[in-house]
Amino acid sequence: MDETDFEGSEVLEAMAAHDLLDEFWEAIDSDDFESAKRLMRRAGLNAEIIAIVLKKMEEADGQH
Repeated sequence: MDETDFEGSEVLEAMAAHDLLDEFWEAIDSDDFESAKRLMRRAGLNAEIIAIVLKKMEEADGQH
């Protein structure tokens, strides 16, 4: 998977399935990269997806 194939809904579905969605949005909104990474790991997302999400967070820095 590369960034062009990335489907953000997979991340959100994983977060919701593990009842982590609110915490995840909070981490995203506050640019808390460590919390976002920890939550994605708890939701069982692989390292490749986590890296893409963190990159997108960094690119959006303050532009949400």
